[in-house]
Amino acid sequence: MFQILLILLIYLPLVLLMGKYLNKISMNEKTIGERFFSPIEKLIFKVCGIQQDDMSGKKYFLSMLAVNFMMVAIGYIILRTQKYLFFNPNQIDNMETTLSFNTIISFMTNTNLQHYSGESGLSYLSQMIVITFLMFTSAATGYAVCMAFCRKFIAKSDVNGNFFVDFTKIITRVLLPFSFVISLSLIWQGVPQTLQKNTTITTLEGKQQDLAFGPIASLESIKHLGTNGGGFNGANSSTPFENPTVLTKIIEMLSMMLLPGACVVAFGLMIAYRKNKKSWIGKQGAVIFTAMAAIFIVGLVTVYFAEKAGNPLITQLGMDQQAGSMEGKESRFGIAQSALFTTVTTAFTTGTVNNMHDTLTPLGGLVPMFNMMLNVVFGGKGVGLMNMMMYMLLAIFIACLMIGRTPQFLGKRIEAKEMKLIALCILVHPALILGFSALAVATVGGVDGITNPGAHGLSQVLYEFASSAANNGSGFEGLADNSTFWNVTTGLAMFFGRYTSIALQLAIATLIAKKAVNVETETMLKTDTPMFATFLVAIILIVGALTFLPALALGPISEFLQISMK
Repeated sequence: MFQILLILLIYLPLVLLMGKYLNKISMNEKTIGERFFSPIEKLIFKVCGIQQDDMSGKKYFLSMLAVNFMMVAIGYIILRTQKYLFFNPNQIDNMETTLSFNTIISFMTNTNLQHYSGESGLSYLSQMIVITFLMFTSAATGYAVCMAFCRKFIAKSDVNGNFFVDFTKIITRVLLPFSFVISLSLIWQGVPQTLQKNTTITTLEGKQQDLAFGPIASLESIKHLGTNGGGFNGANSSTPFENPTVLTKIIEMLSMMLLPGACVVAFGLMIAYRKNKKSWIGKQGAVIFTAMAAIFIVGLVTVYFAEKAGNPLITQLGMDQQAGSMEGKESRFGIAQSALFTTVTTAFTTGTVNNMHDTLTPLGGLVPMFNMMLNVVFGGKGVGLMNMMMYMLLAIFIACLMIGRTPQFLGKRIEAKEMKLIALCILVHPALILGFSALAVATVGGVDGITNPGAHGLSQVLYEFASSAANNGSGFEGLADNSTFWNVTTGLAMFFGRYTSIALQLAIATLIAKKAVNVETETMLKTDTPMFATFLVAIILIVGALTFLPALALGPISEFLQISMK
């Protein structure tokens, strides 16, 4: 537990500093390194012919879509022709059609769900130009949209900014410099960064084994910093080549947690600035951060003790489980670091793993699944904050109905039109997860991929679509998911999970931005108090339970009860 507390204590000052930095970038204020970054950005704008004028909400969204779809087209062509292109020393074949569709949608939507094994499915060119490149651009897209969303809430009129400016600044001032430093740190600790082909060695048992090399460190840095997930190797961050030491594990976890938490801090600072108050996070930001942290801590403790208690079925076989349930876990990480990594990667919607989630105990597996179903526990690339704001507006509306006051946030009324869109936005996510899960268990193509009978088989299905819709990318890897059915359905879940939510959230923020600002009085509902934070958490859990409890009862909860009774 000390290891876990140490990492969380290191995280807090880092996230406050990063939040302040991200706020300055979002509000177009001068930052550290202004003289270095500004000329680079001006050159990019000039070469690309980018006009830095403020965009309408519609133009901002369409610009984002156009950029994303262009990269999808180019990436898809590379995946389908990688056999004939350069930087392919291991002679990797072209990727199959439906798998290419799934992969390019996965990395463009910042999901990074992998229905292939990285070291054997992609050439080095694909790893760099498709995978690593899209990890930068998809993360930048999410953060740009999030900051535009935040600016609308604090503005006294409809202000969007410019997508191309936001997109460029996030890459040049955050993702590239920080990824460069992280990459050097990983190389120092032993993560490979090379273009040499795989090496065949003879093991101590006298058998032949291929060691997969390649540009791994550069991929690992942005995969965690951009909350992308995926991995160069099929076994992901459980392998020594991706995660060789305790220090690299700490770096990777802090990288995953840094920017999602910083978005909350930046939003809190925007609100504090609007109210002419100086703060490190602001009262409103502290409420949102506390609500997210409370759900995160409960989930972390649950996973830790569930895995520490071990599996009763294994105990009945006479096997020693003093170290906990070590099935599917690296012995060098143990229960504590596996539990922390599992909770972080699903709460911050990254998707990278350092243990096999399919082998978690039923309650241990329920937590990461529920994190993705809620999709508000920090989240990745700004998604968690935007989703949390939907629940926050819902909580304000419900609370004001209970006490007979007009629902308002930052002096702007929340009315019927906004509430309809908020309800739709909250319902889209569970509709994708439960709808596609129902389709999977009702069709031959879906059932053929389920490798476990009963409750655990359903858990595999629920986890796969929760991961896809939440743009997380981790999986219960026992699922045989590289088939036409799974490639197409998860691809659709990833696409609609990303772009439908963005469209609705920007529309809601636009409606609120256009409203007149009312003078805040003492009779208005206070949304920056501990009581409201508690109420917000309760609303999230109640809505989440009402939506997903029936499915969870048939999956991990049923499995837990079956194991406990044996």
